[in-house]
Amino acid sequence: MVHGGLLTLELERVVAAALREDLPWGDLTTEPLFPEPLRACAEVLAKRPGVIAGIPVLEAVFRQLSPEVRTRPEVADGAEVEKGQVVAVVEGDGRALLAGERVALNFLSHLSGVATLTRRYVQAVAGLPCRIVDTRKNTPGLRVLEKYAVRVGGGANHRFGLSDGVLVKDNHLALLKRQGLSLRQAVQRLRARVPHGIRIQVEVTDLDQVDEAVEAGADALLFDNMDLPTLRQAVARCRGRVLTEASGGITLETVRAVAETGVDLISVGALTHSAPALDLSLEVR
Repeated sequence: MVHGGLLTLELERVVAAALREDLPWGDLTTEPLFPEPLRACAEVLAKRPGVIAGIPVLEAVFRQLSPEVRTRPEVADGAEVEKGQVVAVVEGDGRALLAGERVALNFLSHLSGVATLTRRYVQAVAGLPCRIVDTRKNTPGLRVLEKYAVRVGGGANHRFGLSDGVLVKDNHLALLKRQGLSLRQAVQRLRARVPHGIRIQVEVTDLDQVDEAVEAGADALLFDNMDLPTLRQAVARCRGRVLTEASGGITLETVRAVAETGVDLISVGALTHSAPALDLSLEVR
């Protein structure tokens, strides 16, 4: 089952783990103060502009604490909000609202931060035929949510994990060399042993490796930390032959110049490992 673009079972698992972490034996402040249920209503407010991502997670937090809590989104995931704008209204047992406030905001703030930064990268390359994609540089345990937030922001997902894509990196090549194996032999071994529909991608750092990987029969190349003149030459050598991807230290200030080299994809680890959280608050009416 899919909920708002997320796998529901995975979403519920991640939320349950976060709630166990924050209140393993209950809420030691709220429960003594309010031993009986009490009706309350709260607003989730944006304290600065950004792109919202994570409404389904917000809903799941309060639902797990009290099935009677109702969350009414005022905007959808992917919407751009202004400072002071109401993102959602949460109504139900006030004890659940207080207990879930921080966990809900942690998720929503972080995921909205990822979506906001992704949107900025996507806008920076607008009009050019390349896509912004994420990496595996994720917060452990939150990958499914962070990759969802990248999509909400307008980016695309690279492979989800090691089990669903082939990428021969520098350390693979170092170990292959120790065994006396060439890049061509590595590609041949992969071609024979992985499912036929899987793309074989190779990370390269110079033009000699570009030529070697293309001749070896790779389907895609990842240009790692190449300067712009070298990157332009690499793309020209590969055009129409393999899928091309640039990565390594690419910032908002440099991403358009990288895209103008003609690469098909630009992968940015910062989308998930360095996105500043979007400042949000939950205020009881």
